[in-house]
Amino acid sequence: MEQHDIVSETEWMAARKALLAEERAFTHARDALVAKRQALPWVKVEKTYTFVAPQGPRTLAQLFGPRSQLLVYHFMLGPEWEEGCPGCSFLSDHVDGMLTHLEHHDVTYVAVSRAPLEKIEAFRKRMGWRFPWVSSNGSDFNFDYHVSFSEADKARGKALYNYVEQDYVSDELPGISAFYRDEAGNVYHTYSAYARGAEMAIGAYAMLEFTAKGRNEKKDMREWMRHHDRYEDAPSQPACCAHAKS
Repeated sequence: MEQHDIVSETEWMAARKALLAEERAFTHARDALVAKRQALPWVKVEKTYTFVAPQGPRTLAQLFGPRSQLLVYHFMLGPEWEEGCPGCSFLSDHVDGMLTHLEHHDVTYVAVSRAPLEKIEAFRKRMGWRFPWVSSNGSDFNFDYHVSFSEADKARGKALYNYVEQDYVSDELPGISAFYRDEAGNVYHTYSAYARGAEMAIGAYAMLEFTAKGRNEKKDMREWMRHHDRYEDAPSQPACCAHAKS
């Protein structure tokens, strides 16, 4: 950790107030950015997507339940994978506590993965999560929303992700998509974010950034973060499998 100046309370207060002015400006800039996000045009979803849920087949419109808004978390768990992505799991550890609040604000949250439902349910049980999680196996959904990639993408070494063509790194990548359903039952795609775009959902990061060491990462979360049952003081588990099968 870098050496910090040690100062008087008066000097610290002056520095803190200067930073507070910047923090307030950042908050207001973020509010303005969020307003632009919510003013984006929408795209009507014309294709019928079918998902496998514990209750049986569900269309995208049915995933909304009684609500008009739907958040889909594109969870990295491919058909051949033995366990979910640790980073997606890190984010998902934050979801159950907010479900009631989302649902009472007209928002349904659902995770979607290409793995068969049996694998999803087994991993969900291991992690102890309650949030809805469905399989898109056999559907174009993940490919159409650019979080799953084809053998052709792999062969050419390129894939469209986060709105740009970039090097192929995995058959699955993370993201979050927002949808709206009107009173006539029409569904619209309103927003999608990928890579670090969904990072604000990770409350642990926000808490870490209050601390002296912050995130304390040289590159990214993979340096220190584990499935919550794989830390040294957690119940013992088998050795970690490679999550990005190719």
